Amino acid sequence: MHLKIRKAEGSEDLEIPRYMTKGSVGMDLYAAVAQETVIDPGSICLIPTGIHIELEEGYEAQIRPRSGLALKYGVTLLNSPGTIDWDYRGEIKVIVINHGKEAFHIKRRDRIAQMVINKVEIACIETVDIMEATERSINGFGSTGK
Repeated sequence: MHLKIRKAEGSEDLEIPRYMTKGSVGMDLYAAVAQETVIDPGSICLIPTGIHIELEEGYEAQIRPRSGLALKYGVTLLNSPGTIDWDYRGEIKVIVINHGKEAFHIKRRDRIAQMVINKVEIACIETVDIMEATERSINGFGSTGK
């Protein structure tokens, strides 16, 4: 898989996403905020990452929270994992929410999310009148026990 990355205008000073260790699956994304952004407890903010990507057909990028931010500050991402489709070329932005008890400060170049690249299957859709029965059938939430 070959991933093309272009920096957004005004983001030339930011690092491009990279794997931090040999075993890393996610690449860190950086905050491309012009000035420090404060997210109060319970508040939501859209944070730019300063990059555009070009994926090969048949791949997606998943945008996920960073576990350290969630554990230490109660900060995570809404719409997680967020999906970047292979035909999207706009700047990647992340929806950050502060579930913590204190205001959270985001500065330019802070690592705020991670991006994982996955191969996807595109389903062939068939409309049917009858579906095959299963043991579970239509039983939903909690139907299989604890």
